[in-house]
Amino acid sequence: MADQPTISTESDLASPTLPTTAVTRRSLLGGVGIAVGAAVLASPPSMPGIAPAAAQPVSADPRPLDAAFKRRAFEVREACARNNEKIPIAPHPTNGDEARYTNKIGSDSRGLPHDKRGEVEQAAWQALYAACQSGDPADFEKIPLGGTRKLVNPVGTQAVSLSGMNPTQIAIPTAPALASAERGGEAVEVYWQSLLRDVPLTELRDDTSNRDVLAATEELNKLADFRGPKSGGRVTPGTLFRANALYFDPTDLKGRSVTPPGVLDGPLISQFLLRDVPYAAQWISAQIRTVLPANEFLTEYEEWLAIQNGAAPKRRLQFDATPRYITTGRDLAEYIHAGPALGWAAALILATPGGGADQRYAGMYPPAEPVSYPSNPYRRSKTQSPAGATFGLPYVQALLATGIRNSVRASYWQKYFVHRAVRPEAYGALAHHRLANGVSDYPLHDNFLKSEALDRSKAKYGTYLLSQTYPEAAPTHSTYPGGATSVGAVTATILKAFFDESRVIANPVQPDPADPTRLVPYSGPPLTVGGELNKLAVNFGFGRNWAGIHWRSDASASMAIGEEVAIGMLRDERITLRESFDGFSLTRFDGSRVTI
Repeated sequence: MADQPTISTESDLASPTLPTTAVTRRSLLGGVGIAVGAAVLASPPSMPGIAPAAAQPVSADPRPLDAAFKRRAFEVREACARNNEKIPIAPHPTNGDEARYTNKIGSDSRGLPHDKRGEVEQAAWQALYAACQSGDPADFEKIPLGGTRKLVNPVGTQAVSLSGMNPTQIAIPTAPALASAERGGEAVEVYWQSLLRDVPLTELRDDTSNRDVLAATEELNKLADFRGPKSGGRVTPGTLFRANALYFDPTDLKGRSVTPPGVLDGPLISQFLLRDVPYAAQWISAQIRTVLPANEFLTEYEEWLAIQNGAAPKRRLQFDATPRYITTGRDLAEYIHAGPALGWAAALILATPGGGADQRYAGMYPPAEPVSYPSNPYRRSKTQSPAGATFGLPYVQALLATGIRNSVRASYWQKYFVHRAVRPEAYGALAHHRLANGVSDYPLHDNFLKSEALDRSKAKYGTYLLSQTYPEAAPTHSTYPGGATSVGAVTATILKAFFDESRVIANPVQPDPADPTRLVPYSGPPLTVGGELNKLAVNFGFGRNWAGIHWRSDASASMAIGEEVAIGMLRDERITLRESFDGFSLTRFDGSRVTI
């Protein structure tokens, strides 16, 4: 069609002008389309003719608004890049175990080939180490593997995130050293969690009469160095297995430990995990498919060694046929096994209007009581409402998806390029060789070796190995910091920036311990949106401690990582917005208030 102008789809920044040929209805339709157009425009005999509207020519000059928008886009991107570049590279201290033990017993080597004692083959370790020093994708392809399982996404951590800061700009404390009292205390705790996986979580309260809960509490109080939450300076049944957050402190390499607001209040499980999720014309049940108590793995040494080498698991999970609410530690471990989109669900619960005959399709608050912050610019607007572009639910969900990606990059970068710390399952094998096989050069702390938790575990499973709830045990990357917790933390932080944390949750519930397929009312201290979002974050991360694949410090340190990633993203996002508002405000995990 020679009479039709051609508009190139290729980008040409040097000559951005559009063609000046007038674009008419005739030139756009052309060929057969011309005849169709003529037929449509022709007037029926009984009606007067209607002249077609005159086509508007394409201007050769951009409108002032267009040019200003284009210029602003460049300036905003440049400002974000410059602001982030000014943030210095953070210090990255390590616990020294990698240099301390030539056989690398204090470092994560799962997935590589090992000898019969479970110690890594040195050539394979050196290949991993060389790749982690260079960051070259080709070097990671040279790493010998011991089985069919592959290393989880090490090169992906080096992708440049276009929103927020670089992983090297975030500092976390050192991981506890292999022989330290702190690591021994964490081992005591995770062994107790394995023993109490099937105790209803409602027994974790200060007036409990459960003897096992009381025994665990008593032993943790005797430890030389235990950094979990306490009440009146002591671990209580109400603080047992609850969460803390760990911030970097240049004056203390172990970091600054805090208890996030709300995580000690009410049930251990967040209200956002106990409500059905409205999803437009559908809904998502809060009941889950969980597994049977018989699901215990890696308690046989040959199975442990095969998994250590990276073999695929031979056994499979056995599921309970009846869905139920998250009632036990085992339930929570299974819920977060495959990384559910719990932040997406929480956003739907908060952003969907409440009310209606069927509560499964309803959100948490009625339309007359919006849960967004009063500072939200659309709360004040007389003529506009939020949508997918800004401040609406799709906008928040897009930030959540980006935040999850960025937080995983940040936490995995620490795993591969800084810490490479040992997993609980490998630590348990050191205890096995120390106590069952007389290997005296494995320096585990007496707090653990002489603990009641270890003795009880040996009596229950016939081994000193730590039982696991997942047949594959942990993913094939190191333990510190925890990736799942960083996801939970970035999720909670972003949601706290958009929804009013101070709002009290009406009619809170908890699973009925006598019938976990139903909920019963919870009565106690008020539960707030902010506190339950904090609890949601720690349920996601600390839930993996119940599975046996993570330490307390893994989850605690990742709380700060996810929070820093979210704040960095929101800082950039604030610059991009055209609305007039005072910025994003939220409460950090240490209780301080920040406005971005």
